[in-house]
Amino acid sequence: MRYHRQIPPRADFGYQVLVGPHKVSGEALNSVRGYFGLVLNKTIPFGCLRDDEGHIYAAVRSVMSPSGTPNPTTFFYQSTRLDGANLKMDRPRMAAQAQTARPIQTLEGDICTWRSQPEDAGAPWRLSASGARMDWVEEGLFEVGGRLLGSGMQWYLPGVDWGTFYVAQMYEVTGHCLGRPVKGVISIDQAYLAEGGAIHYQKDLVVNNGMHVIWWNFATVYDDGSYDVGSFIVGHQNLGYAIFQNEKGEVRTTTKIEGVSRHAPDSYFAEDARIVLEDNEEWEFLPDPKGRMVDFIGGFPITAQQEGRWRRVGDTRTPSHWMAWGETDRRNGNTRNGPGSDIS
Repeated sequence: MRYHRQIPPRADFGYQVLVGPHKVSGEALNSVRGYFGLVLNKTIPFGCLRDDEGHIYAAVRSVMSPSGTPNPTTFFYQSTRLDGANLKMDRPRMAAQAQTARPIQTLEGDICTWRSQPEDAGAPWRLSASGARMDWVEEGLFEVGGRLLGSGMQWYLPGVDWGTFYVAQMYEVTGHCLGRPVKGVISIDQAYLAEGGAIHYQKDLVVNNGMHVIWWNFATVYDDGSYDVGSFIVGHQNLGYAIFQNEKGEVRTTTKIEGVSRHAPDSYFAEDARIVLEDNEEWEFLPDPKGRMVDFIGGFPITAQQEGRWRRVGDTRTPSHWMAWGETDRRNGNTRNGPGSDIS
């Protein structure tokens, strides 16, 4: 039972989250309707690919909805090949791709497709997704595709003036990046905010109010064919949820989650992080030594984005391919309702 030690005003639920699975379909991905009085901001494909040499390629594209308000993202492409030590923006290759403001969107059968406009300068792109698989092509850069992992994940956070409804579906993919074979995981997220809201930018109930300390989407596919897929937040007041699933079709959710992150005195990136579900199930973050997305610091998003791997403590399975792209924000604190600290 949850005890409420502070009584909020009317319509303020103290950042309590509703979380659950959802059935993925092309029809749902294609829909531009709103929910809970919120409007669809945009669709966000993002993820990490790795080649046989262990280099990482991380991409995210802003696929705007007709009702969406832009944030500073159009297309980001990062690679560890630039300095061999971090995920850095490959700005010439980013600039070579079409910087589409709003895409062409179609539905054929159960496949929703978004693509660049014919008049867009730069190399064209195409993203398609369904309840079975996704494919993402950035011409001249990469082409990947693969199957849906499990079901979709969704959470809803009400607020007095703003709110957030957030859905995600994750796919394991293989393909090529700049001619090199790669494999990894792509998450396709859709964010619904108050009218005029833009994720991580304005009218964002979590980020604009400095509420979260740990926030991740992750998936790991193991050598034996099993997998873990999850999404979670740990934040202040009652902010927190987790939805985890596996290859057996087991889907578990909770809002009873705690966590802690640790940063070096001079770094915004987590050296380690742990979460505990239902007081007894512990998961740990294994940062990739090259997974720091250093070019986000001082820019957008305003939080330190980082790649690595999440695993349940004690799990000895061998991973095949994975993605754990998420963030901590030491300025908000390193645990629920704890004080934050900036770099001095």
